Amino acid sequence: MIDVQRLRILRAVSEHGSFNKAARALLLTPSAVSQHIASLERSLGHPVAVRSTRGVTLTEPGRLLVEAAETISAELDQVRHEIERLTADRPRLTVATFTSGGRRLLPAALAAFVAAHPEVELIVREAEPEAAVPMVRTGGADLALAYHFDGPLPLRGGLDWTPLMDDPLWLALPPEHPLAGRDSLALPELAADRWVLGCLKTEAYLRRYAGLAGFDLRVAASTTDYFFAQTLVAAGVGVALIPHVSLAPETSVALVRVEPPRPARHIGVVTPLRRRPHPYAAALTSALAEAVER
Repeated sequence: MIDVQRLRILRAVSEHGSFNKAARALLLTPSAVSQHIASLERSLGHPVAVRSTRGVTLTEPGRLLVEAAETISAELDQVRHEIERLTADRPRLTVATFTSGGRRLLPAALAAFVAAHPEVELIVREAEPEAAVPMVRTGGADLALAYHFDGPLPLRGGLDWTPLMDDPLWLALPPEHPLAGRDSLALPELAADRWVLGCLKTEAYLRRYAGLAGFDLRVAASTTDYFFAQTLVAAGVGVALIPHVSLAPETSVALVRVEPPRPARHIGVVTPLRRRPHPYAAALTSALAEAVER
């Protein structure tokens, strides 16, 4: 039988890259760490770590064990939070959400959820996906409204992804821009324009696209708020790429479709992958799906 404590030590060795650093992080001696790893290898019948002058490299069995350790750690954290929830005076649901999703998608879903489950104490935390996903993994949130751009959202440690919608990006232009009346535009047509950035992820996409299209991206302003970015565009500071969900309800900018392949965010819900789903998390996920459909 594999000892959970030894898995925790192997995980620390993997994270820190050496027995000595792992020992300091775990408040153990390097000798104790070495003995635990040796005992783990004897019980497994295979080497899990190889020492060299450059540090420690995990073998394939070692990497599989670290993945298992992350899953077990996440499960234990979730169980601890579930016990806290069960023993609380009122059932509790903690939701993590990115800003524009919290503004445009979450309110209608929460209204329906509260009407159906008035006994639940709701906690909402604002967090971008890179922070929200680890919160779900460790039990700090019961679910996260999140998004990703290219490729699948990287989920590790027993998490599930429920897709809700594709969120296409629009070109936002000042009303007096000479191309503001077009139905659609290719991004290279705006190569001479200055750009207003609404988030770092949009910047990464734009810089990658500009490089492929052979033009330099000229940045006039950089923000972390798409609503603020739209006010800058309306003032004539530059042009921007804005996700549909992040469009201001009343905007004075000109909105133009991006010609295919049209970039989009993929929005969904992250929940723990478990045998018995959290009943309130499942109910809110359903409410979000219904809100998106409406």
